[in-house]
Amino acid sequence: MPIVDVAVYHDGTRLPGSPSLHEARALAAETGGFAWIGLLRPDENELRELALTYDLHPLAVEDVLQGQQRPKLEHYNDSVFMVLRPARYLDEPELVEFGELHLFVGDNFVITIRLAENPELAEVRTRMEAEPDLLRLGPAAALYAILDRVVDDYEPVVLGLENDIGEIEDELFDGAGVSPELAKRIYLLSREVIEFQRATRPLLVAAEARHRAAERDLVDPELRRYLRDVIDHLILVTERVDSFRQLLRDLLNVHMGLVSQERNDRMTEMTEINIRQSDQMKKISSWAAIIFAPTLISGIYGMNFHQMPELAWPVGYPLALVAMAGFAGVLYAVFKKKDWL
Repeated sequence: MPIVDVAVYHDGTRLPGSPSLHEARALAAETGGFAWIGLLRPDENELRELALTYDLHPLAVEDVLQGQQRPKLEHYNDSVFMVLRPARYLDEPELVEFGELHLFVGDNFVITIRLAENPELAEVRTRMEAEPDLLRLGPAAALYAILDRVVDDYEPVVLGLENDIGEIEDELFDGAGVSPELAKRIYLLSREVIEFQRATRPLLVAAEARHRAAERDLVDPELRRYLRDVIDHLILVTERVDSFRQLLRDLLNVHMGLVSQERNDRMTEMTEINIRQSDQMKKISSWAAIIFAPTLISGIYGMNFHQMPELAWPVGYPLALVAMAGFAGVLYAVFKKKDWL
């Protein structure tokens, strides 16, 4: 079995030795302490053996086997089953990596089952062992410490997302707002934020339910204050994540607006170019028509055939010039009136 650590604690102190799973439960019952067991990715047979040893509820065991659970808190007889979604921010790919942590908490045992490497709970155990007064409060204290660690690990994720959003804002309003890559980045970051919401908001509901149960069961007041502090931090995290989602939605709308504006500007520019080209073509066509009439007349009379009677007229040449000028003048007046010239 992929056991990370098995220990029995009594009166805030870890008892010596490395007991097996069965020995740990027996020793905890004998001394009045509690067993703290840490597992990493157990298979089905190993998990069912553990369930038999500690009387874990079959429905909770099925949730562990299936994985991909949302944060929740469920009560089964004398034990509590809790699902957490730890998270950490990966700088280079700018992604949030989510883990999955299942907790079974009974009167004399705490079982942590990690389905991913994150988070490393050895530090939590070390911290608790350094605070015997807190550890003396039993399994509920271990549950608090694990919750506290998961919520504390959310803070770097919040800062990483906040930094990414700041970079997007700078890029959006520094002239790169129409980049297709920027729209893709906003969309992907929105997905990360939504996934983070799915990890934090249900956990807040579960933590508040646990706090109400602690008040009902008259758990040590100091421990309830610690749990309340965790909830306060979690509220701040959920509020900031909610604001991130709204802000990303606004940034995407701004990006779409800038894309539409640029498209409209390009269409306007193309329309103006077409209009200018059309005006140029009108002018060219008008002058071509004006020049064509005199050219036609001069071309005909330039052929110098002997059978052209007009060649013998004394006024033929002046008449040809007048006709050419007249045609050109009439065409010029018509095109000018149509605003083609």
